[in-house]
Amino acid sequence: MTTTGTTWETVIGLEVHVELGTETKLFCSCPNRFGEEPNTNVCPVCLGLPGSLPVLNARAVEYAARIGVALHCTVQPSLFHRKNYFYPDMPKDYQISQYDVPIDADGWLELPGGTRVGIERAHLEEDTGKTTHLGGGGRIHDADHSLVDYNRAGVPLVEIVSRPDLRSADDARAYVDELRGILVAAGVSDGKMEEGSLRVDANVSVRPAGSERYGTRCEIKNMNSLRSLGRAIDYEAARQVQLLEGGGTVTQETRHWNEDEGRTSSMRSKEEAFDYRYFPEPDLVPLRPDPAWLDDIRASLPPMPADVRRKVAEAAGMAPDVDAVITVVRLGLDPYVDAAVRAGADGNLAVRRLANEVAADAASVGNLAPAAFVALLRMESAGELTTAQAREVLKELLASGGDPAAIAAARGFEALGEDALAAALDQVIADNADAWARFVGGEDKLQGLFIGRLKGATGGKADLAAAAALLRARRAAGS
Repeated sequence: MTTTGTTWETVIGLEVHVELGTETKLFCSCPNRFGEEPNTNVCPVCLGLPGSLPVLNARAVEYAARIGVALHCTVQPSLFHRKNYFYPDMPKDYQISQYDVPIDADGWLELPGGTRVGIERAHLEEDTGKTTHLGGGGRIHDADHSLVDYNRAGVPLVEIVSRPDLRSADDARAYVDELRGILVAAGVSDGKMEEGSLRVDANVSVRPAGSERYGTRCEIKNMNSLRSLGRAIDYEAARQVQLLEGGGTVTQETRHWNEDEGRTSSMRSKEEAFDYRYFPEPDLVPLRPDPAWLDDIRASLPPMPADVRRKVAEAAGMAPDVDAVITVVRLGLDPYVDAAVRAGADGNLAVRRLANEVAADAASVGNLAPAAFVALLRMESAGELTTAQAREVLKELLASGGDPAAIAAARGFEALGEDALAAALDQVIADNADAWARFVGGEDKLQGLFIGRLKGATGGKADLAAAAALLRARRAAGS
């Protein structure tokens, strides 16, 4: 970012809060379910009533360890602490969390382009309830009244804290997208931002390019989509640059992102650790993961998105960061690539069809049998169908399934043989002699004209790739 002669660098660290997909809450047996009637999934433990005691959910600990292994962290002995603060969404007036000894520490993940982002820590904690402020702009300071739903209070949460290794909004979005893919692959969360299963806070600061000293950071909250995350980071970085270049200073604080207005606004001064008066949770013993148990977790994890991208990229002869490869893996379409490769079909063609036609109608992919997809690839590769015809058949397969050969026959689809294609081209050249002379003479833009005329002359049955190759050969021969 360059403004009045100074080039500024944006420095970003992300805190991603992941609700774990356990059956019950972290310290009690209340159901962990989204979207139920407010204040129905509650009990004395998650409401913090006197005399109630927490009992740790073993599956939540397993999921936290799975996250640590998937993110190349050290999964270590850890402690629970009480984080004290007073707000209606936390009925105990403290949150059970992990402070200075988290379960996962010092890991990393790799973005599709190869950039490695450090993971400082990932720790277990209980989620808070949900407060809805009614009236005004939906913020507490101008609300008429507030409603609190404690169904979410006590839901198991892992907070994943990145190192400040990100330098742009695009990188931040890519990081969250990659992390979400890892969490889903590891089977620990559904990763649905729209349901609050995955929430992101961004720490943003700016500094002159080349400086090793970090600027004063601001934490941005209330971003419920990757689009919001990118917009908020760009706005906040520009706000800080404008402030600094005007002779002002950046105040460390927590800021609220307003999606409708496209800007951040001050919420409160940034708290420090001592503000929360952490102390060890007296009702929970330290966690000490068994090495053999961790080995079992490592063995049980499926391939992570980066591994799958490398495999798909190799099958397609593409780089792992090509958009088509990323799209196929993000949508979980890689089993179709595996089926194509096992059957000896064209992996590159498989990835292109999946990333374009199938991705455009991903909701219907359940109708597409892998065997039918492979058969269609073979028909197109063998020249039995043109590219346009293959796309039409694929569209019908997505709509209602079926056999690609039968669909092609019912529609009268067939590709022209070489002799018929050559004869059709002879006639097109004869009918457009002047244009052909100019094309042979060097007017490259006329290739589109001849391809279009040939497509029309054959009723759309010409294989356009074969037609283009024949056209180039005829031009080189000068006839």
